Amino acid sequence: MVAPALRVNPLFAVPFGETRLDPCERLNRELEALFLAREDDEHRNPTPSHTPQAETFESRFNLFRWPEPCIQELRQFMLDAVGRMVLATTNLSPEQLARFTFRNHTWFHISRYAGSFVGHNHPLASWSAVYCVRSGETVAEQPDSGILRFFDPRAGADGYVDPAIAPLHRQFALKSLDVRLAEGQLVVFPSYMFHEVTPFYGRDRRITVATNCWFA
Repeated sequence: MVAPALRVNPLFAVPFGETRLDPCERLNRELEALFLAREDDEHRNPTPSHTPQAETFESRFNLFRWPEPCIQELRQFMLDAVGRMVLATTNLSPEQLARFTFRNHTWFHISRYAGSFVGHNHPLASWSAVYCVRSGETVAEQPDSGILRFFDPRAGADGYVDPAIAPLHRQFALKSLDVRLAEGQLVVFPSYMFHEVTPFYGRDRRITVATNCWFA
């Protein structure tokens, strides 16, 4: 007896987008210098959603309203990628998307030794993105240093793991997704995804820009 064909469908999939700005060195130098100059109380987020820590600076959420050319260049790159992500994962046409009002909250993080960010998501947005300005020193004895970690959104899926389900392919795997951001790298993901940044143990600093986007 010939076994009938078995069709496997990747249902309940989570779309992740990834792109890189190349070259990024000049822009990242300008961004880093600007962020370090404004790492102060005037530009600090006054109402953080987490317990603030001295090792990580979080700016106000109005970054893309700053007029500096380097900020506006990054704005165009990041928001264009979010728009392309929407078009790649929906049935919307470019003309339909262009009729929406595109809003965002955008900010930067500077993390120094032991700086981290607790697990969270962004429930009042539809798409989020993170851009890496400076990846920070890689620490051989701390392989998880400064990892952007996304948690599996399927609650309870790993409640029972045996040898026949443990080696599932990546798109089905019962584990988190760990991303070690490289400078110039941008990741785009649905805002419902819970994620964290693990403690950074480099001797320098890790700098990223995050945006939350929604449409009306």
